[in-house]
Amino acid sequence: MKSYDYANRQGVEKISWERFGQMTHKLVEQLALEKVDVVIGIARGGLIPATAVAAALRCEMFPIRLTRRMHDKVVHSTPVVLLDVAIQVANRKCAVVIDEIADTGQTLTRAVQLVKRRGVPRVLTATLAAHSWSDPRPDFSVLDSDALVIFPWDEEVYIDGQWQVHPEIDKALQMQGNLQ
Repeated sequence: MKSYDYANRQGVEKISWERFGQMTHKLVEQLALEKVDVVIGIARGGLIPATAVAAALRCEMFPIRLTRRMHDKVVHSTPVVLLDVAIQVANRKCAVVIDEIADTGQTLTRAVQLVKRRGVPRVLTATLAAHSWSDPRPDFSVLDSDALVIFPWDEEVYIDGQWQVHPEIDKALQMQGNLQ
């Protein structure tokens, strides 16, 4: 399956803020023995779990921006670098790159390359969720699901003075025949 092929997803996996907290705790517990000394959060969606993990592990977090999107629309077939890895990451011993979901695996792969280029010898990957077709798979993940995964920060957007279901999520639900 290709990224954003919503019509062929199997159901919907809606993550509440409470469940996000539980998933983050599990991810921290998985990473606790890895001696991570820096967290790299992939903006946008990965910054939220990355910040929570970095706070729990008591280590620094730096953002990176890799995306297929511009102005919230998919425009690139592969992720492009908009914000590279900070120089302060140089020569750390173990970094973990965190995103909210592993879809194709391309974003995590590119992020790992960028972090290693800064001289970090051991780079792990972690996500809250992963699809079965993600290649490579993240080193750590809490949820394996081929459903349309909806995170609480993505569910609604503020457009023209009102809150509404994110148009991409609304379209994906319609493609599946699901209506909220």
